[in-house]
Amino acid sequence: MKLTINKNSAKWMQLPRDVLVGHGVLEEIGDVCRDLKLKGNALIVTGNTTRDVAGKRVSTLLENAGSSTEMVLTCRATMEEVDKIMQKASETGATFLLGIGSGRSIDLAKLASTRLEIPFISVPTAASHDGIASSRASIIDNGKNASVQAQAPIAVVADTEIISAAPFRFLVAGCGDIISNYTAVLDWELASRLRNEYFGEYAAALSRMAARVVIENADSIKPEHETSARLVVKALVSNGVAMSIAGSSRPASGSEHMFSHALDRIAPKPALHGEQCGVGTIMMMYLHGGNWQEIRDALKKIGAPTNAEELGIEDRYIVEALLHAHSIRPDRYTILGNGLTPSAAEKVARITKVIS
Repeated sequence: MKLTINKNSAKWMQLPRDVLVGHGVLEEIGDVCRDLKLKGNALIVTGNTTRDVAGKRVSTLLENAGSSTEMVLTCRATMEEVDKIMQKASETGATFLLGIGSGRSIDLAKLASTRLEIPFISVPTAASHDGIASSRASIIDNGKNASVQAQAPIAVVADTEIISAAPFRFLVAGCGDIISNYTAVLDWELASRLRNEYFGEYAAALSRMAARVVIENADSIKPEHETSARLVVKALVSNGVAMSIAGSSRPASGSEHMFSHALDRIAPKPALHGEQCGVGTIMMMYLHGGNWQEIRDALKKIGAPTNAEELGIEDRYIVEALLHAHSIRPDRYTILGNGLTPSAAEKVARITKVIS
């Protein structure tokens, strides 16, 4: 569904038409395709593990609904994998794609389908980050992580029975990604004031609301609870909608994401994206002069990392990532400005107890 915001801005809001979240909704995948008039050849993009978790079942359900299916297994979110999927889609005459997985397969299907100009359905098997419903794809291009504009999924089918059975660490990471909305929106407001950048009140309000829901329910987010999975998935979908309304990732990605991407480049063994964003949010909230203790306490209640030791990353890499974070996206103005001094970087990390 595409709606113009106004004639002057000429921006588009691209949103999923169907969103199914709940127990056993995977069984309705055939009905979803019928509702969306998706027929013909489906190409399923998935991984080795997620093929067994949901990929094979989706293949059977689609074939029972009258579609033919092919499957392509992915290993890394790279442009080379995108090319491989596009070639497979061309060979099989695919009329639509499905991304089935915890994130990588969804991003690959998202970008491949955009370039092929055919629709795709997002079928998350874990709730680890907000890519499940957004129009952004995280991809490795020329050895570097990049956030690429793509199309939003035409539908999201999130089976909470499957998602709640995934390792709890993935759900925790998803919470960190959602909570990071707070500093992302603060950075966006700052850029609006200092650089006259467009700021969208509706997108910002939706983003803040998603973060607030997770923080207020931090005590009740538990392993293997479908209610927890449902809450987090809905918040992640809200994130995707907020980004579509804004026309960029601004409502859900700011200085804390830049810190996480810097860690990806610097640390020998990075943690999960959402885990790093959560820790980054603690420090960036301190820089904004906000209630960083509330962020830290909520992450602790959920069971998310709040310091370098819990991330499994040495203190020195945290400081180095803080020093380099501002250069990750020079076009995106944040509280980091033109960069922190070494003493300032160490100070914020120590005061917030991210390093000891």
